[in-house]
Amino acid sequence: MHQTQARTGPVAPQASCGFYLMHRDDGFALHMHASPEHLQQMRQVVFETVTGSGIGKEVAESARLVASELVGNAVRLCGPWAPVVVQVCRQGDRVLVQVHDPEPAALPERRGPAPDSAEAQTGRGLWILDALAPGWRVEPTPVGKQITCTLPAPDLVSL
Repeated sequence: MHQTQARTGPVAPQASCGFYLMHRDDGFALHMHASPEHLQQMRQVVFETVTGSGIGKEVAESARLVASELVGNAVRLCGPWAPVVVQVCRQGDRVLVQVHDPEPAALPERRGPAPDSAEAQTGRGLWILDALAPGWRVEPTPVGKQITCTLPAPDLVSL
């Protein structure tokens, strides 16, 4: 099990098979294979990093949900154990969540019924992104695509 470390100075990267976490002053970058264990650990790191930067739990939960949705979409598009990069950082009164996957051609699209439909079993992820991070964007990269979401963080807490 991977443990996050308290930030008391420079933190060495945490590495294990398919999981490489590098802490930064404003957040972290995580290279991981999208397995159930790594997804659980990523969620924990997102929450702890956002709350540890002085942003409240509500925004941290939103950042965790956005990152989970984006990584889940990457797994559906690229398959289990797909290599993804998750980056989360604080930028003033905002939290930036970025997920990079290796599939450049598969762009997010809304399908099926509306998110409040009783028949809908899946397909709510993009609606969640719209609600929590309006204006999210997709950019092609030389090795895939990156989805960037910016969450407002008005509830800064004193550390």
